[in-house]
Amino acid sequence: MPHQPTDSGPARAGLGESGLNEDPLAQFRHWLEAAALAGLPEPAAAALATATQAARPSVRMVILRAVGLRGVVFHTHYGSRKARELEANPWAALVCYWRELERQVRIEGPVEKLSAAESDAYFGTRPVGSRLSAWASPQSGVIPDRVFLERRVEELTARYRHGPIPRPPFWGGYHLEAERIEFWRAGPHRLHDRLLYTRAAEGMWRIERLAP
Repeated sequence: MPHQPTDSGPARAGLGESGLNEDPLAQFRHWLEAAALAGLPEPAAAALATATQAARPSVRMVILRAVGLRGVVFHTHYGSRKARELEANPWAALVCYWRELERQVRIEGPVEKLSAAESDAYFGTRPVGSRLSAWASPQSGVIPDRVFLERRVEELTARYRHGPIPRPPFWGGYHLEAERIEFWRAGPHRLHDRLLYTRAAEGMWRIERLAP
């Protein structure tokens, strides 16, 4: 049976191997839930790093929309810089950091697009304003000014005022399959705890402690 998380005490109590779930994605969900219960703003915010084929990196903040059995999900415009880089180099790394809880999680692995049906399902749950913005913004593209965006939103609001707002064909989700997940907790005198899960086989993970 998997170990049930027992690390709900103060961060400086330490992070032990026996206190973590054997499934790192289940453990990640546990920490996400703890951040939400603590009332932290945007607990699912993550810094997502991608790179070009020539290994030139870039990083930006995204919101994780799901944590599944094999990885995490985020959404974006397919013409954005991150999408172009993922097309050329379909690997990514991300980090969630909850300063108030003195916790951090890093995830690395290959990335692939979600199916159109999966992207449609999520898009339908977004607020109307967010759906209009997805249509209005040529994400990462150069625009003349903010008025350009505001006029686009006005035009789209008029176009869809009597009907549903469909998902733009240029917008959708990505799934980052976790191959490595590291849990970090702050320790006294910078002797932090770092526990790394590496996927060993289907449903199996190797756990190692790293030096801070």
